Formats: sequence, structure tokens, C-alpha cells
Amino acid sequence: MINKNAFRNLSYGVYVVSTLDGDRPTGCVANSAMQITSEPATIAVSINHDNYSNACIEKTGKFAISILTEESDPGLIGIFGFQSGKDVNKFDGVEALEKEGLSVVADACSYLVCKVINKMETATHTVFLGEVIAADVLKEEEPMTYAYYHKVVKGKSPKNAPTYIAEEEETVQKEEKWVCSICGYEYRGEIPFEEVPEQFVCPVCKQPKSVFVRK
Repeated sequence: MINKNAFRNLSYGVYVVSTLDGDRPTGCVANSAMQITSEPATIAVSINHDNYSNACIEKTGKFAISILTEESDPGLIGIFGFQSGKDVNKFDGVEALEKEGLSVVADACSYLVCKVINKMETATHTVFLGEVIAADVLKEEEPMTYAYYHKVVKGKSPKNAPTYIAEEEETVQKEEKWVCSICGYEYRGEIPFEEVPEQFVCPVCKQPKSVFVRK
């Protein structure tokens, strides 16, 4: 027996991994990134084969990691985690800094820019190994963990994330709730959802009230 909820006790962060699609910046949300060595500083990041960013990193040979914080706009997760860079320009409207030719999210506590030095293929993901060529701290805020995102923000992993667990495999409480059909955010406001103003938007993916469904 494998209870996949046990995996959530591993340590994960919430990151925006960015690269280039030609001259256009693009990226995706990842929660599996780790430091492998300190000298030379080397980082590994896991990207699903189905993520458009995977092929872009392969072609560009570089990637950047923006480390989101507990105070970062959760809408960033909606932008980078629940739509494809093949269809939209994800950095449109996102405040970004250019570092070593790549865009990094300004609303992050730190960033790392890496050049790809190796990779490993799994059945569903590519693990890119990158040597750090630039890194800095942008603000002194607490990095967001996956546990914080799941328990406090009430968000769900994008389907291509390594930590994604299908809804029917999760242990959930049998109670009525309103859930965003796009990103899985659960409304936990103080007033009944039916009384929420029509201009309400999902705090994670910025979709309108109409996409919420009762479960």
C-alpha cells in the first residue's frame, strides 16, 4: 500500500521556473527544486514532460528559479501553474527583473539563474541539473512551502507537478464546499459563497465566481 499523502511530509517549496521561448520569457510553477552541491553551486529542478517550459529549457540551456514567499501574490501560481506558455505570454503584466538574460519574478524572496550541465529522464519528468551562475536575495520574507500553499492558501498542485495527487486519491472531509474548477482553490470566506459579490475572482488563478462549483 502506498498512501501518497505521506509524500507531503517531504520538504517542498513553491517556485516559478523561468526560461526563454526564443526571445520570449516563459515559465511554470515547480515545487521540486534542491541544492545538490555547494562548490560549484548546483541545483536540480524537476519539470514535467508536458510542460511547455521543459522543451524551452532544453533548447535554451538555462533556467531561473524565483522562490515565492508566503506574502507573494497567489495569482502568480495561477498564471504560471494553470495555463500553458504555448498559448499565453505568462510574463505579461507580471513585474519581472532581467538576470543573465532571463526574467525572474520581482515578487519573490530570492532568485537563482542556472546553466544546464546535465539532465535525467524519468517516466513523466525531466530533472535538469544546473550550475548556478547568478543568485541574490530580493526581500527578507518567509519562503512559501508546499505545505503552506496547501493548508493556508488552500491551493492544489497543478496536474503536471510532481506532488499532484488525483482528487479521488486524496483523503478529504465530506463537507459541502465551493471549489474553483480551474485551480482547485477552496473558498473559505466568512460569508456564504452564494452571497459573495459577482465581481469576486479566485485569489489563485484570477478566474470569475462563475467557475466555482459546489462539492
